[in-house]
Amino acid sequence: MDSFERDAFDRGNRFVAGVDEAGRGPLAGPVVAGAVVFEFPPPIGLGIRDSKKLTPSRRASLVLDIYRTAVAVGVGIVWPGDVDRLNIHRASLLAMEKAVRGLGPPDGGFKPDFILIDGAFRTSLDIPQLPVVSGDSLSVSIAAASIIAKTARDAIMEAYHRIYPHYGFPGNKGYPTKGHRAALSTFGPCPIHRKSFRLSLKQD
Repeated sequence: MDSFERDAFDRGNRFVAGVDEAGRGPLAGPVVAGAVVFEFPPPIGLGIRDSKKLTPSRRASLVLDIYRTAVAVGVGIVWPGDVDRLNIHRASLLAMEKAVRGLGPPDGGFKPDFILIDGAFRTSLDIPQLPVVSGDSLSVSIAAASIIAKTARDAIMEAYHRIYPHYGFPGNKGYPTKGHRAALSTFGPCPIHRKSFRLSLKQD
């Protein structure tokens, strides 16, 4: 889980950021990205894995370990209106760029030397970067970023449930489950539904 980090470190990069996003597929809510920088060697002994392979309680435990051990953690959010304006691909890239820019303290943080990005993405950031397909299963830094992104987005969707209780956001997190689609048929979309995903609302 640290071979990509090791290769980047061996080439003279001290601060290597793993970057991942959550929320490309939902009908509602933001796209959220995480960025995580560990000292080398990264803490592979913590059991950090792809967030999708972890239970909510395990993610909640690991997110504390990540904040405790990381050099820096960044979160980037692109809200539903901007998802509609940009399209989901560009919104995902923007969220990742925001997460990287958000690394470190609010008085400027620092710029990582190298970025490992989950998937086949390349950002517009002026930083050397490497797309890693299935990176959240291959890189501890990307896996950590996936946990940061997932837990942050889940918390946002659970908070939205207090405003829009009809859609079951704590359970579906905005994804097009049967219950979510049934609620949309009954109540129509709410302000955090992605209008550009409207055709998806008709799918069975």
